[in-house]
Amino acid sequence: MLGPRVWSSVRQGLSRALSSPMGGWASREGRKVDISGIYPPVTTSFTATAEVDYGKLEENLHKLGTLPFRGFVVQGSNGEFPFLTSSERLEVVSRVRQALPRDKLLLAGSGCESTQATVEMTVSMAQVGADAAMVVTPFYYRGRMNSAALIHHYTKVADLSPIPVVLYSVPANTGLDLPVDAVITLSQHPNIVGIKDSGGDVTRIGLIVHKTRRQDFQVLAGSAGFLLASYAVGAVGGVCALANVLGAQVCQLERLCLTGQWEDAQKLQHRLIEPNTAVTRRFGIPGLKKTMDWFGYYGGPCRAPLRELSAAQEEALRLDFTSNGWL
Repeated sequence: MLGPRVWSSVRQGLSRALSSPMGGWASREGRKVDISGIYPPVTTSFTATAEVDYGKLEENLHKLGTLPFRGFVVQGSNGEFPFLTSSERLEVVSRVRQALPRDKLLLAGSGCESTQATVEMTVSMAQVGADAAMVVTPFYYRGRMNSAALIHHYTKVADLSPIPVVLYSVPANTGLDLPVDAVITLSQHPNIVGIKDSGGDVTRIGLIVHKTRRQDFQVLAGSAGFLLASYAVGAVGGVCALANVLGAQVCQLERLCLTGQWEDAQKLQHRLIEPNTAVTRRFGIPGLKKTMDWFGYYGGPCRAPLRELSAAQEEALRLDFTSNGWL
């Protein structure tokens, strides 16, 4: 786990950020960081006894590191972050940073339910090597999480964060869409650089791109299933669970879109839709980890209460890949 010197550094960083009116370097530099590109949301490897397996995590990263990803998302939904302790979350990010080349961006999920806890986690993530913080919407009291509450939350986090902030809307898990009007307001903050939108509403993604076009603000699609459509309306990249197993193909889809080869992009996108749905909405993280095992990575078990797939579910999962020519 994190040693005393690392914890001391984390505490010092938090103290500095809390005493500063604006912690984010983006405002001082005058330009926000470029987050365009493809990112796999890294899974957390566990042993059979549900301990974090840092060795297997690093093995996966070395294999994924051979692909042309812009960077990696750590402690997103696919990282099972709600099931990790705070110290585990920080240790995972620290280990990932050590395993990655410096030219690969590390976006770390730092969202917590309270604003104070999110600020503290964000500062800590920066101290252990994150380049930017991806902050999921607080949702437990979703009935009170209106635009005003969410704008206040993200503004406080961005004010005190020593690294750029990426908004994260994932209604399938939170039951809460970050309202477009809140996104537009937050896009004007000098330390908020973009949004990962996992809702799958391409009209909404296009509207966000349109309404923030005068800001230095970028939109990442939150899934490979609507990556082409997102590029078509102005997104600049994607955080795609499927990239953990079909990383080369997701990066190829990106290249086809960026070079205007829309017919070939469409054909590839069609072949990715069913596998993507299988490892996200249909079978979730247990499906993603099972598929990783098939493709030469370490998937392994999830932490409870997530359960392994049944034999019938595993068969259906395999069919979604074989029928599209991937297995």
